[in-house]
Amino acid sequence: MAIERKMFRGMFAPGEVVQLKQYCFTPGRVFAPGKYIVGELPDVAFEMALVEQLPPVKGKNAEIKNTEAPPEQE
Repeated sequence: MAIERKMFRGMFAPGEVVQLKQYCFTPGRVFAPGKYIVGELPDVAFEMALVEQLPPVKGKNAEIKNTEAPPEQE
């Protein structure tokens, strides 16, 4: 007998980045597998257990870097 894994959006922080393991089809959009912020995904992705928490990042990669272009110097 398999153990059912119940998941819901409240298990994750609102701004947390999670991994969508499979395609998630909704009437308005198709979500491809990849990394998403919890608030971007529909509830059905969590209910169907298509979402995984990402492992913590160690070392220098743990620092969040500014991805915006640096300001132009004159």
